[in-house]
Amino acid sequence: MKTTTPTLSMALAGIGLAALVAGCGALPDKPARATLYDFGPGLAATAPAAAPTAALPTLALAEFESNTRLDGTQILYRLGYADANELRPYGQSRWSLPPAQLLRQRLRDSLAEHRMVLGPEESATIARTKGEVPDTLRISLDEFSHYFDSPASSVGLVRLRATLIRGTTGGDRVLGQRMFTVRRPAPSADAPGGVKALAAASDAAVAEVTQWMDALQRQPRQ
Repeated sequence: MKTTTPTLSMALAGIGLAALVAGCGALPDKPARATLYDFGPGLAATAPAAAPTAALPTLALAEFESNTRLDGTQILYRLGYADANELRPYGQSRWSLPPAQLLRQRLRDSLAEHRMVLGPEESATIARTKGEVPDTLRISLDEFSHYFDSPASSVGLVRLRATLIRGTTGGDRVLGQRMFTVRRPAPSADAPGGVKALAAASDAAVAEVTQWMDALQRQPRQ
């Protein structure tokens, strides 16, 4: 019986199919999507409404200032025991917004419990239409990192400078300025642990700034 040999086209098709299968096996995996974090829903989401308090003067909250490294969404850490001057990013973890924006939202919510809080544009509108210039709170965010004192011990470190300015007929006057430095322990030596520590440190810093602001704005206007 005569044996049938494969045609050239069939042979080439077989080679092509084998190459396609091999090529599919060599395709790279999809890049891992970064995990996004924020500070959580906040105390207002679970806590009962606080008792009403005496209203304090309207406040304008300026946009936060920060160094360029904190303008992005990377979650940063420092190895204080090795080189405290180097900021390093976690590879697959990000903030949902730049830290300064997350912290400003938290601070605005806290301050608004006792007073009306305006943004820069709202404050400018009131100044033009009513001739009223509210006090302005300026914040400079100087440090926001997961800081390692040792490989086994780390904290969320937040440092900011707050300045309260009052506009007068004679020009702006600084009512007060203060540095706030807050450290909170991290439950683990990784990005999720750093996030929890930084969220806790941010809430503590917000509480301190709010308490300081309440005391300053209760002082009689001069």
